Amino acid sequence: MPTVTAVCVVHGLLTEPTNPGGLTAIDKRQVPARVEVTELGLAGDTQCDIQHHGGVDQPVYAYADEDAAWWAAELDREITPGLFGENLRTAGIDLTSAEIGERWRVGEGGLVLEVASPRVPCATFQRRMDVEHWVKRFTDHGAPGTYLRTVHPGTVGVGDQIVVEHRPGHGVTVAEAFLRPEPATMQRLLDAERAGLVVLAGNMRAHAERAVARA
Repeated sequence: MPTVTAVCVVHGLLTEPTNPGGLTAIDKRQVPARVEVTELGLAGDTQCDIQHHGGVDQPVYAYADEDAAWWAAELDREITPGLFGENLRTAGIDLTSAEIGERWRVGEGGLVLEVASPRVPCATFQRRMDVEHWVKRFTDHGAPGTYLRTVHPGTVGVGDQIVVEHRPGHGVTVAEAFLRPEPATMQRLLDAERAGLVVLAGNMRAHAERAVARA
């Protein structure tokens, strides 16, 4: 059964000259207690650059233990929970193959989350990792993790089971919606929204429209 293996919130704000206000909240650390989750994310967490993460469309970022283990072997270093700026670590669920708009019931605290969009690596992430050509390497590997929207607020804790309650049926996955999507694939996603099968996050819709315009 898919589970939550770690819950992380911001440990402290770091200097980041490229962000509005000159700060970043990418330094997430694991916390032991259950955490409230609202439409704006986890209690005790924050985002400094809400144009690119945070807000109601991207309040929670999830990354899989399986993908973190791949990077640990590739980089020969431990990828501790929160190192990539994630709020949730998961096990037993393929985030890369998750369908945009699929919904998860998490634990028994009433929490329902929706797969909103893939994570797009940035210069802040590059500086955080201090690995040469990190953004390109992360992108090329193609396991970006996923941003999640809060459909129903609740609580989350380590050991919570994740149940996929709903898939829209358009079939467009996190991997297919990543940085270099096919125009036909993104058209299918836009068509699914027009048909009422999914309500796309604003950034995901704009990303799809740009891809279609390139055709």
